[in-house]
Amino acid sequence: MVNEQEKKFQLGRRNFLKAGAGAAALGVATALKAPTIVAGAVGESVKYAPGAKGQWSKLHPVHDMGSATIRFVEHNDQWLGTSKIIGPIKNPSEYDGGFEQIAAGKVSQRGQLGLYNMNTKDPFGSAIIMGAGMVAGFLEGIPAPKKMEIPDPEQMSQHIKDVAYFLRADDVGIGRMPSYAYYGTKCIYPPFPGRQYVEFTREQLVRPVTERLPYAIVVMIDQHLETMLASTGYDAISISQSFRGYHATGVIAAIMAQYIRNLGYNARANYAVDYNGVMPPVIIAAGLGELSRTGDCTIHPRLGFRHKVAAVTTDLPLAPDKPIDFGLLDFCRVCKKCAENCPAGAINTDSDMGQYNGYLRWNNDTNKCAEFRASNEDGVCCGRCMKVCPWNSKEESWFHQAGTWIGSKSETSSKLLKSIDDMFGYGTETVDKYKWWLEWPELYKLPPVSILTEPLPPDPIFSALGKDKH
Repeated sequence: MVNEQEKKFQLGRRNFLKAGAGAAALGVATALKAPTIVAGAVGESVKYAPGAKGQWSKLHPVHDMGSATIRFVEHNDQWLGTSKIIGPIKNPSEYDGGFEQIAAGKVSQRGQLGLYNMNTKDPFGSAIIMGAGMVAGFLEGIPAPKKMEIPDPEQMSQHIKDVAYFLRADDVGIGRMPSYAYYGTKCIYPPFPGRQYVEFTREQLVRPVTERLPYAIVVMIDQHLETMLASTGYDAISISQSFRGYHATGVIAAIMAQYIRNLGYNARANYAVDYNGVMPPVIIAAGLGELSRTGDCTIHPRLGFRHKVAAVTTDLPLAPDKPIDFGLLDFCRVCKKCAENCPAGAINTDSDMGQYNGYLRWNNDTNKCAEFRASNEDGVCCGRCMKVCPWNSKEESWFHQAGTWIGSKSETSSKLLKSIDDMFGYGTETVDKYKWWLEWPELYKLPPVSILTEPLPPDPIFSALGKDKH
């Protein structure tokens, strides 16, 4: 039986999207076949031609960034992409992240217990998490004693991108690694506390990060459009979508890192199980996104939020890509759909950004976000902001391409895209016909905190990820 939301989806959009006359009337059918590339934006103007020697890579000669107008921008001491730097940026500690604070018992008892018992809530998700941990022991190693002769950096960069695409990446970019994109200290999840509430100190959990390699190769995986359309954004498939991306990017990055070490150069894979680097500034440096309203997440001009990434940090001689500007800050300033639909109420609704660690961003409550995701009783984890974001919340069509083209132009055009998005209900429906997974909602409920006193054996999933070991 078709629910009311899906009727709205079908009647309000699909007939319109099929109307080729509508596309012709807007004059977009031809104009949207390729992105518009404009040199220069914030900071100094740049002379940069993407895809050296006329090709992004041999497997993907044209870099598919959707229909948004792409401007290339500077990476200097005042800007990283469109993120304005206003003072010294300190290398952050992973310990200060939301999930790490939850794990350390610094937020709430219920959050900590929810996090360490998350695998019991979804049989499929826990299987994917186990798979994601399988390459954890292959992230780093000693390079071959003899460095192989390689082509010039531009040709080598094209080759590395081909390697990533061959290994099934959905997008790839190369960035000059910002020094502040390395963690100062990383966090080792504490020993499993069972069902007992335990607080851990910073000194017990952090380890220094000394790596400072000059380049980062970023590989990106799409979290799957149809699955997202069928999801509420915070049901059981949320964690499966997330760790499917982490598993795929982790495998790709581990293989690429080993390949580079086989050539005689240093390389380390960074993915969900074990990061040395902070991914948002790395994604920006590699020209694969801009910082969004969510504060510590980036949006890709074609995939929007619907992605997960891993990075290979290396000293292999490469030609880095430029950061991009596709009008996202203007769009996020007026849209606010992620904030309006966040079930945790964790996302900032301010129009203007605030200061954070030497740069400007929208500052959000990461602890509140992580606590909801860890203790969610309507599913497992959460991806609601991804679900509702206009950059990725709709089926592929000329209409969607027209929308992102409009949205990348200015704050005024962003308001138009937001109005169209609301009119058609994008991001607010669940399309039942795309739902393929099974759920066991009886597993979602956590027992009352007052009776969680009996210790349990170590969680096999966290053991597989190496997250409960020093």
